[in-house]
Amino acid sequence: MCATCGCSGVGDPRSLEHDHDHEHHHDHEHPHDHDHPHDHAHHDHADHDHAPAAARTISFEQAILAKNNRLAAENRAWLAGRGATALNLMSSPGAGKTTLLERTIRDLGTKNVIAVIEGDQETRRDADRIRSAGARAVQVNTGTGCHLDAQMGSGALRELDPPSGSLLFIENVGNLVCPALFDLGEGARVVIASVTEGEDKPLKYPHMFRSARLVVLNKIDLLPHVAFDVDHFAAAAREVNPEVELLPLSATSGAGLDRWYRWLADRI
Repeated sequence: MCATCGCSGVGDPRSLEHDHDHEHHHDHEHPHDHDHPHDHAHHDHADHDHAPAAARTISFEQAILAKNNRLAAENRAWLAGRGATALNLMSSPGAGKTTLLERTIRDLGTKNVIAVIEGDQETRRDADRIRSAGARAVQVNTGTGCHLDAQMGSGALRELDPPSGSLLFIENVGNLVCPALFDLGEGARVVIASVTEGEDKPLKYPHMFRSARLVVLNKIDLLPHVAFDVDHFAAAAREVNPEVELLPLSATSGAGLDRWYRWLADRI
């Protein structure tokens, strides 16, 4: 899928299923006289072959998203039956999702059962970091795909088998576009930005910020060293999502983490 960003995952079992119709394929290795006339009036193509490309793309996207949403609803019901709270963490690469998770696990892990689904295109590095911090983790590598989907989440959920009352974090692939389109069955979405990024990010990626329950502004310990206006960022976030909560913090220094932990406690 992902006509919006260009990823396809074709042939990769770790990504979305893709159905391609190649019935109108010609093998030109055989001797063939291309000078003879063709009467195209006798070529009977199905009506959908004459549909505009944009219409076919939209139809394909709708079918993929409809399937994903059905699986997400099943994941949500499965989590509710377990009494587990799931949060989908999304950001651009380098915003500090994994560092925030490590700090959260170390600070809250003795009080709460925490599990993590780690999404990356390749490597197990983030899952290894999460396990070293003290939480169970399942790594999901998406290959050429740029986001997790509900089917990937379903397999990871069954493997983790989170107990009642647990807190499940889903660390999505670093990307501010496609993850916003795919419901995984989470209870809430958290977008993590950082002061090392542009303060106009919410305006550039409105679908992502519009889908968030909470926006975490990370790395505020670097504010004295970067040109970043927190008020402008907050105004941009609320322009696209008037109801969103904004939480500035530093996963490194610990500033603002008390508010983050209170927010998590309210979700559990």
